[in-house]
Amino acid sequence: MFIQQTSTSLADTLRLRRQQLANLIDFPAILWSGSNSSRNFPANPFPFRASSHFLYFAGLPLSQAAIHLEAGKLELFMDDPSPGSALWHGEMPTCEEIAEKIGADAARPMAELESWLQDAATLAVQDAATWTQQSQLLNRWVLPQSPPQGIDLELAKAIVSLRLTHDEAALTQLRKAAAVTVEAHKAGMAATPQAKLEAEVRAAMEGVIIAHNMTTSYNSIVTVHGEVLHNEQYHHPLQAGDLLLADVGAETETGWAGDVTRTWPVSGKFSSTQRDIYNVVLAAHDACIAKIQPSVEYGDIHLLAAMVIAEGLVELDILQGNPQDLVEMDAHALFFPHGIGHLLGLDVHDMEDLGDLAGYEEGRQRSDRFGLGYLRLNRPLRPGMLVTIEPGFYQVPAILNDTNIRSKYQNVVNWQRLSEFADVRGIRIEDDVLVTAVGSEVLTGALPNDADTIENLVNV
Repeated sequence: MFIQQTSTSLADTLRLRRQQLANLIDFPAILWSGSNSSRNFPANPFPFRASSHFLYFAGLPLSQAAIHLEAGKLELFMDDPSPGSALWHGEMPTCEEIAEKIGADAARPMAELESWLQDAATLAVQDAATWTQQSQLLNRWVLPQSPPQGIDLELAKAIVSLRLTHDEAALTQLRKAAAVTVEAHKAGMAATPQAKLEAEVRAAMEGVIIAHNMTTSYNSIVTVHGEVLHNEQYHHPLQAGDLLLADVGAETETGWAGDVTRTWPVSGKFSSTQRDIYNVVLAAHDACIAKIQPSVEYGDIHLLAAMVIAEGLVELDILQGNPQDLVEMDAHALFFPHGIGHLLGLDVHDMEDLGDLAGYEEGRQRSDRFGLGYLRLNRPLRPGMLVTIEPGFYQVPAILNDTNIRSKYQNVVNWQRLSEFADVRGIRIEDDVLVTAVGSEVLTGALPNDADTIENLVNV
């Protein structure tokens, strides 16, 4: 597959990235792209997604390929299409043609890869067939969801240092993903008045993404049950009085992600209780974005969101006490249990295949606190980082009905007052924010988030 980008600009970008890697490591690295997985018979595969680490240096979503990186040079290993493949897939580029497009120094068949493995580091690919192959060829365990060891760990740290911030080529792709994501959300709002099921709104949103020859960067969340944080069911009916939470993002052809959430009233009008909670979440969202600039600790931004939410819930008489004390005892996490956001790039939760290696500054570990344990990013911000800001309010039965939790927080929650907000299951407001040299830029800022404009977009 050829992506529409000039070979010069693509090749130059990739050469620069691999030279930057060469400045950080003094050993060879081999990165596999991954392979197709069949759904039920070989000719009916699941949609293929190349490894993000491979994509960063190879640029194209190639299947069953590998690259050898050493001293700034790239060797592409990939077999040419079989003679019979043209019948089913049309004429496909040869390995030599692809190598020229990405500025590779050489193109070789996959059978030759085994002779290039000596002293090479790698990172696990997510599909089982490929990581089994990696382990067999390298004669050591290379497993996804496991911390890398030895030179694999050194490679991981080097790649993290490069991918934490984005070059101009990456930002161009990320802006495209953001723009299409914005249009998808507008289409979802406009489709809501005529929709009877969540699935119809999802179809309108994903239709925009597909029409731009993109795919979703994760499984879409389009639900009236916003209290289920990763709800991937779409069969619920839309009824007057419901809030619809849509967490949907576009992914460009070369794998760069958008990630946006909006919450809107199915009827086109927030109830007074829904608007009150919505404005608390929006205040946290805006306060966090206003604080983003280089050197600010992302953990402090999370705590700011917690404080603003606690203050808002105290004003609404849902929480009782001093907001600072409430945050210190994690009372805010009854309603805002997750972190304020995460890194965004080639992965929607960028580089989380490496665990917390990318998200956490070296020497830091996850907290065991109720209100901090789900924080995905704990680093000082740097220019070129792209992060999400996504505060929320949720009434999760598994939390609020837990006898131990209710006992611990019985004196700080006004349970009677909370019952008046039964029409608020879940609200989240999320945008993609680039850290600049002097502050921040909201890449998804073209999508409104104030309550009045949201109502107008639904009622168009």
